[in-house]
Amino acid sequence: MTTIAIAAPGAMGAAIGAVLAQHGARVITPLSQRSAQSQQRAQQANIVDCSAEALCEADIILSILPPESALSWAQQMAPLLQAAVHKPLYVDCNAISPETLKQVAQVIESTGTPFADAAIIGLPPGEQNPTGPRFWFAGPHAGKLAQLSDYGLRIRVMNAENGAASALKMAYAGINKGITLLTSAMLINASR
Repeated sequence: MTTIAIAAPGAMGAAIGAVLAQHGARVITPLSQRSAQSQQRAQQANIVDCSAEALCEADIILSILPPESALSWAQQMAPLLQAAVHKPLYVDCNAISPETLKQVAQVIESTGTPFADAAIIGLPPGEQNPTGPRFWFAGPHAGKLAQLSDYGLRIRVMNAENGAASALKMAYAGINKGITLLTSAMLINASR
C-alpha cells in the first residue's frame, strides 16, 4: 500500500487526503500540535496521526500549506529527512513564487531527498467541486507522481524543470484576478 504524507490537514490538505484514502492510499499527518478543527478534519478524512519523523517513512510527502509556511516547514523537515534512511519524494504543492520554490528545493535536495514542483488548480474536492482540483507536476521526479491518478487525483505531468508548475499557478492566479477585476469594473461602469 502506498503511504502518502500530507503536511497539514487544512481545507485543501484534508480534502486531498480524503480522496487519496478513499482510493486505497494510507494517508498520514502529524496531529499533536494541530487545532481541534484540524484534528476533526483529519479524522473525517481517514488521515492517520503520526510523528513528524514518521513522515519520512511515506512514499510521497505532499506539502500543502499556507504559502508563507512552505519554506519554514521545509526547513523543519530537513533534519528529519537528512537522518532518514528512506527518502520519500517531497512535493511542494504550495502557491509560491518560482524563486521561493528554488529555496524550498535547495533545502530539501540538500538532504538527498528527491523533490518535485506542483501546482494545485481548482477548489478542494467536495460538493462545490466533485472532481477535485487538477495537479500539475514538474521537475525531474514528476513522472513518479503519475501513480497518484490511481488514488483519485487528476494529474498532469509537465515535461519541464522545477519551477514550471509554480509559474503556471502564479499565471493562473493572475489571470483569474485580472478577469475578476475587469468584470467588476465593467459591471460598475454599466450601472452608471
